[in-house]
Amino acid sequence: MIKFVNAKINLGLNIVAKREDGYHDLETVFFPVGIESGMPQQPQAFDDILEMNFQPGNQTGCKFQMMGRRIDCPPEKNLVVKATSLFLRSYLDKFGADDDLGMFTITLDKHLPDGAGLGGGSADASFTLVTLNELLGERFTKSELADMARRLGADCPFFIYNTPCFAEGIGEILNPVEIDLKGNWLLIVKPDVYVSTKDAFSGVKPRRPDFDLRFLHYLPLDQWRGKVVNDFEETVFPKYPELARIKERLYEQGAVYASMSGSGSAIYGIFSDGERAKAALDTTNEGVWLFRL
Repeated sequence: MIKFVNAKINLGLNIVAKREDGYHDLETVFFPVGIESGMPQQPQAFDDILEMNFQPGNQTGCKFQMMGRRIDCPPEKNLVVKATSLFLRSYLDKFGADDDLGMFTITLDKHLPDGAGLGGGSADASFTLVTLNELLGERFTKSELADMARRLGADCPFFIYNTPCFAEGIGEILNPVEIDLKGNWLLIVKPDVYVSTKDAFSGVKPRRPDFDLRFLHYLPLDQWRGKVVNDFEETVFPKYPELARIKERLYEQGAVYASMSGSGSAIYGIFSDGERAKAALDTTNEGVWLFRL
């Protein structure tokens, strides 16, 4: 079984409170991107490729290999391996060791950039849970898979549903929202910059936002600029001015709205004019992707 693993962008991101456990409460809208990449309507590939084979038998386990872009991470710490281990433990706990299991051979062909705020690793983990569930007869509900995903990362549950969602808490409390961006173009720029989570949160001042992202679907796209903000830009842009310059350049090239995604170093622009979007792509350096939304 082969799955094409898409990414996400954040449409606004507000840090609203510091929690007693040291984490921060946030509000954001997760929006999936690249779902149709590699297909005729979206010829530019922007996804990871997850291939999984299952051999029933008495031995239960996982053989994992990684291809494509290399990540400095030992296999046992890869989120695909962690997701597989969590799923198999949950399966055996729920259905018992006598139920049919076997050996899973998993290959991850990695293309999505890491440290970008696009959720690539989280998506890999959640797609692993979904694929394992399909191979074993869909014994878990989406809600149960989301509970597993929550143990792997705050934004992992989103990729179980993979539809636009308003997120609260640390990103794990989800409610579907109707955000229609069809007909627009999305340009993602990922420079050779890595933003650590520590750097992103350093100096963040939690506050209630001026605009409530719950109502984003009522706000026309051409009114997002200045109202739909990513609070991490305040702490990240001064440390990495190249990212601020990319955002400004996207506006100069005709983007209706531009923003940093998540706490990473990817900057995206939404264009209503396809020709201007294509021109922006032609004049940008490597690490760029263009999609029709």
